[in-house]
Amino acid sequence: MSVEIDYIAHNNKFTNIDSKIKSITAISLILIALILSMPIVSIFVLLIAIFLTLFAGIPYKFYLKFLSVPLIFSLITFIFMAFFFGSGDILWNSGISFIVIRIDGLELAINTFLRIVACFSSLGFLALTTPITDILNILSKLRVPKLLLEIAMLMYTTIFLFFSQIEAMKNAQSTRLGYYGFKNSYRSLGVLISNLFFRSLDKSDKLQISLDSRGFSGSFHIYDR
Repeated sequence: MSVEIDYIAHNNKFTNIDSKIKSITAISLILIALILSMPIVSIFVLLIAIFLTLFAGIPYKFYLKFLSVPLIFSLITFIFMAFFFGSGDILWNSGISFIVIRIDGLELAINTFLRIVACFSSLGFLALTTPITDILNILSKLRVPKLLLEIAMLMYTTIFLFFSQIEAMKNAQSTRLGYYGFKNSYRSLGVLISNLFFRSLDKSDKLQISLDSRGFSGSFHIYDR
């Protein structure tokens, strides 16, 4: 998915719009959802973020896939808060000690869930419409320490290598029926993880050698487009 995100960020209707405008829009939406902290406001922010993202030409199937991971964690948070938070009147009792839904706990869970989804959708709008180099350029102008920006750039670059290695090894295992049956799948997954660790070390060494051979002096130069 990381490769798709990078491609979409460079090829959408908002790519040529000033990254500062997109950043201010995303941050403003996030601040509105966090500061006002009301369900209706969070829903409003969510709808705006979804509209802007889809209007930019982001495929809706990819967008649903992009939102699926934070939605899962948000639902887990919602369930946990609904059952274990609150001290008011009981709305539903499971019959098991401490596992009840209280009115104030449910309200807090709903509000928190909507805020998380609204904020992530706003952040997703920025990530899917703005190349990473433009985002890092804005952060550098905001006086974010250069060391953090360089680490972020290296991590972002390494992610592509990481996923390409996973895909190549998994395809090789699949062609040899490595995931046929639970026992084979369990063993193949263990082999994949162990090999991935050593492959990652090897790739990191090669990345450092390539940087040194190109005169890397300890800092990346990020320019305005």
